[in-house]
Amino acid sequence: MSTTITVRDIDPVDKSWLMREAHSASISMEEFVRRLIREKLEQSEQMSRPSEVFRKYFGPENGIDLPLNERFGYQPVFSPNETRK
Repeated sequence: MSTTITVRDIDPVDKSWLMREAHSASISMEEFVRRLIREKLEQSEQMSRPSEVFRKYFGPENGIDLPLNERFGYQPVFSPNETRK
């Protein structure tokens, strides 16, 4: 499947950088941009959500049992394996 996108009004400095980087990697500018997109996607998939980071450092398994405060209207964070009370 081939999808085409067009990016207009790229800053000349940015375009020059793309050209230099693609040239130094001996690939086309298109391939260089594809690789940048793939790299960014992989990085974003590896990032933890804030709720996952919070549970890593806080929560009953780490000795901190925070009481639920219903007045702020937030939803408590549960791990996929944990049953809700």
